[in-house]
Amino acid sequence: MKLQPQHSFGINWRHALLLVVVFGLLAIMLSMQPIKQDPAYHDFADHIAILGIPNFFDVISNIPFLLVGIAGLRFCRSSLLMSYRPAWITFFAGVAIISAGSAWYHLNPNNDTLVWDRLPMTIAFMGLLAALLAEYVDVRLGRLLLVPAILTGFFSVIYWHWYDDLRFYVWVQFMPLLVVPILMVLFRPRYSHQWLLPAALACYMLSKLLEAYDREVFVYTQSYFSGHTIKHLLAALGCYVVLMMLRMRKPV
Repeated sequence: MKLQPQHSFGINWRHALLLVVVFGLLAIMLSMQPIKQDPAYHDFADHIAILGIPNFFDVISNIPFLLVGIAGLRFCRSSLLMSYRPAWITFFAGVAIISAGSAWYHLNPNNDTLVWDRLPMTIAFMGLLAALLAEYVDVRLGRLLLVPAILTGFFSVIYWHWYDDLRFYVWVQFMPLLVVPILMVLFRPRYSHQWLLPAALACYMLSKLLEAYDREVFVYTQSYFSGHTIKHLLAALGCYVVLMMLRMRKPV
């Protein structure tokens, strides 16, 4: 069973507005001064070593990404309710690889290891973006943009590492999060249970908030868990919510 695209690929005001948002955000980012990586970013609150593993909880809290990624990849093999399967496979593959990249970074936090943390995140972001564009706008759009989007994500990380400028990476990370609610408002869904998408976004935004208050959370929990550790768990939960949406949904 192969579902046919619901929308034509003609350009209308909704597509134009979407383009304005995507590239308008890029223009805003480029109009800013270069954003340098703060060296203090690598100084996380939790330095506890257990079983010879430094920063133990920041390292092992990446395991849920691996579990969700594998579960998502297994689901992608069997589900027919996917407009563009390669994009969803890319998303869950990125989620699975995040577990290794982030764990490697937290074993020895520095700019060089941070590259391997951020690269798989761009794979997941761009895979999700292409998948939702395929489902809300047109399958051909998702198919057309998947590879260029992944390459753009890779470029944003390499550009930051070479020039110490985070502007492109910030755009790659937050642009898909802004596009998701816009897609939900402007285009008709093809599947049910789309309300789980905002729930997944809420998990991710809360995870970013806890990341910003890493030390405060560590103090509040009496040095048991840091904000960054909980950030990993909440971000993985957001990915799991996306998987639940795929498992539960029906054609509209």
